Amino acid sequence: MTTDNYTFQFSKSSKYLNSTLLIIPMILLFIGVYGGLMQTLFRAGIIQSDPFVGGDYYKGLTFHGVLNAIVFTTFFAVALGNALVPYSLKKQLNSKISWTSGIMMLVGSVLAAFVILLGEATVLYTFYPPLKAHPLFYVGLTLLVVGSWLASYNWVPIYLEWRKENKGKKTPLAVVGMFTTFIIWFIATLAVATEILTMLLPWSMGLVDEVNVMLARTLFWFFGHPLVYFWLLPAYVMYYSFLPKLAGGKLYSDMAGRLVFMMFILFSIPVGTHHQYMDPAIGANWKLLHGIFTFAVALPSLITAFTIAASLEYAGRQNGATSLFGWMGKLPYMDKEKWFFSYLITGLVIFIFGGIGGIINSSYQMNTVVHNTAWVPGHFHLTVAGPVLLAFLGGSLYLIGQFMNKEIRLKRTALIMPYIYTIGLFIMSYGLKIGGLKGMPRRTNTGASYANPDSILFQADWVPYINLSVVGGVIMFVGIVMFIASFFTTVFSKSKPGSDPDRPDVTFPISESLHDEEARWLRNFKPFIIIAVILIVLSYTPVIIDVLQATYGGSVPYSPNSPVPLR
Repeated sequence: MTTDNYTFQFSKSSKYLNSTLLIIPMILLFIGVYGGLMQTLFRAGIIQSDPFVGGDYYKGLTFHGVLNAIVFTTFFAVALGNALVPYSLKKQLNSKISWTSGIMMLVGSVLAAFVILLGEATVLYTFYPPLKAHPLFYVGLTLLVVGSWLASYNWVPIYLEWRKENKGKKTPLAVVGMFTTFIIWFIATLAVATEILTMLLPWSMGLVDEVNVMLARTLFWFFGHPLVYFWLLPAYVMYYSFLPKLAGGKLYSDMAGRLVFMMFILFSIPVGTHHQYMDPAIGANWKLLHGIFTFAVALPSLITAFTIAASLEYAGRQNGATSLFGWMGKLPYMDKEKWFFSYLITGLVIFIFGGIGGIINSSYQMNTVVHNTAWVPGHFHLTVAGPVLLAFLGGSLYLIGQFMNKEIRLKRTALIMPYIYTIGLFIMSYGLKIGGLKGMPRRTNTGASYANPDSILFQADWVPYINLSVVGGVIMFVGIVMFIASFFTTVFSKSKPGSDPDRPDVTFPISESLHDEEARWLRNFKPFIIIAVILIVLSYTPVIIDVLQATYGGSVPYSPNSPVPLR
């Protein structure tokens, strides 16, 4: 399949909406990243409290998790879809629906962030009970989710129109990837919507006195682990669609990309119970089933590793490499004009180590060792804060330049940022992981740091690893500051001459396929969605039955900053 890198003229409305969907979350992201730095410094005893959140450790932790992992990622996924779907199909979106969805997401996010700042939603990223938030926090999250549903619904009419006009043609791979992302997102968020609307919101409003904690946890993790793939899949879209072209080559296999996306639909949802290995209400047999599905979901990542490596090798050889591994040295790591490549390649390298950690976490025996230790944030920072964040940052900078018709500023700074950030991430993650293996806990606030000899949690052999996490965290923060400087310098710079700034001409580095295999069985989402629903029913029905049979009564609200339950 030959893919032409043409220019598509977006409407003035699309320009302003997509720019807003990128700029506001970037501000919220920086607030969340700042919160992460403060937690790291607190652990090392360098600061006694975070002044931004009034010394409330758990409020800062909630800010960090909600703004970075839920708000920023959702906004970017919608912005990328709003750009790639109409670009690939050469059709304009319905601007009224786009703006309605964007406004819902913005209002919901600002509402949730404001309630957290007031100290009325200190419930952490997972927000499961008995921690209770103000009702407006749950309303804000609901608006964010429903707004994202509406955004993806807006892609369907132009997709169906394209299918009608292009019978027999394969849907562009980028469109397949974005629809896969939001199919998974829609199915997964149905569970958390059920949790919020039928359990947490009535409980928060005082309509019911108690809530079933175990059922709420189960519904959250029905959503919580597929959320990882909602983060990861937009990065995969960029790996398959952009990375080979940026490297100077072609995508090794078009069919492999389509197979990977369909496999994620099948296996990404019936895996959540592996987060509940320690919960006694669920039978061991069902935990085993979810563990098996978790190993199965590693298969599309292994296929991706082979396909992207083959694509990069082809690019390296096209650039002049001849020896066995010489192609690795022929990739544009430091090419200022291909700065986007550095964000994607560093994320891929990080994900190798993050994926290995995920396999460890999905194993019951090894999970038991690392459960609730610093190993866990050490692992998920290698996934969420690695390939996901770097791909999303690079994509945000590329999109803002395209939609605002701006030349990327501080390009050299933007180019080297991922390498600096990656060094910091590996250092921080190593400190957290080894500290976790030595028993260092996570999410524990005693009013004193782990490195303070007067703390009840002090352990001398943790101190070197705490210090490593500080060094790594500071380096990561420096990298983020470098990116923010390039991003906002670009935003406030003058537009490029020669085109209409209100109707931007947008182009993407879409890769051609080296092997364009015919696979008609991969052209239709419906069979994979049906099989996915069957797997979900088979894997979750017995889990929920176990939870309902093993639990009784409920829990009253509890605040992490209060020694007694709140009634």
